[in-house]
Amino acid sequence: MGKSVDELIAEAEVVDVSGWDFSWLDGRATEERPPWRYQRLMGERIDRARMALDIQTGGGEVLAGVPQRAAAAMVATESWPPNVARAQENLRGKGVVVVADEDQPPLPFADGTFDLVTSRHPVQAYWDEIARVLAPGGTYFSQQVGPDSGHEIYDFFLGPQPLGKSGREPGVARQQAERAGLEVVDLRLAELKMEFFDIGAMVYFLRKVIWFVPHFTVKRYRDHLAALHEQILRDGSFVAYSRRFLIEVRKPAQHARPPFEPRAVAVSDVLNGGVVGPVDGGTSTGWRD
Repeated sequence: MGKSVDELIAEAEVVDVSGWDFSWLDGRATEERPPWRYQRLMGERIDRARMALDIQTGGGEVLAGVPQRAAAAMVATESWPPNVARAQENLRGKGVVVVADEDQPPLPFADGTFDLVTSRHPVQAYWDEIARVLAPGGTYFSQQVGPDSGHEIYDFFLGPQPLGKSGREPGVARQQAERAGLEVVDLRLAELKMEFFDIGAMVYFLRKVIWFVPHFTVKRYRDHLAALHEQILRDGSFVAYSRRFLIEVRKPAQHARPPFEPRAVAVSDVLNGGVVGPVDGGTSTGWRD
């Protein structure tokens, strides 16, 4: 006999949700992978880079899985303190410097420092800052959460929400990048099936990916969880669809930088590893690759 709804919820309510490892969901939930294989493409670009920066690295799991490293230095930023510690642990062996940063402009680096900037599922892409820290001819390569991603989940818990107004449309990203003086060289969108096979998987997911249902707690949504448990028992799973887009942009060799008051931390100051500066609040987005 399977576990009761209360047992499944109680189990998921106490699991550690720090970092960006979703292995607890193995066998309990699935999500299709984007066809372009972001981590592999990211590694190829890092292999060609001299100085590389990964913004909003989470617990560093994606970057840690890339075998390549930049020739001179690799730096990663993260804002959420539990993820900063996890990223430091995961990336120390790769020689990656982890910088605690608030995920708000300005980035703590000098103009034109990096010939490669990457970011997987950033909360927000600050295009003027990306353009500023990129060296002329440098590349920004990112997989981002697309429009109305997983709306079936938040519709279930919050009621139907308006669609088409997320601001995460690929066309919006293109416009913002070009407005910052960057050239878009690749832009692709994919829709991916998500399935949750027990209610514990949904509880874990909502505790970890906190922007889906803001202020989620089991107590607040107990009735919704009980109803969803019955639906999963009846239908075999709960299905939603995530959306991801891949964007690659290049900074022209001659680029007029916008006015900026730097809060710069030289990469040479953090090459020995470790965390630079404590921060409060913030997080990163996404699920796996």
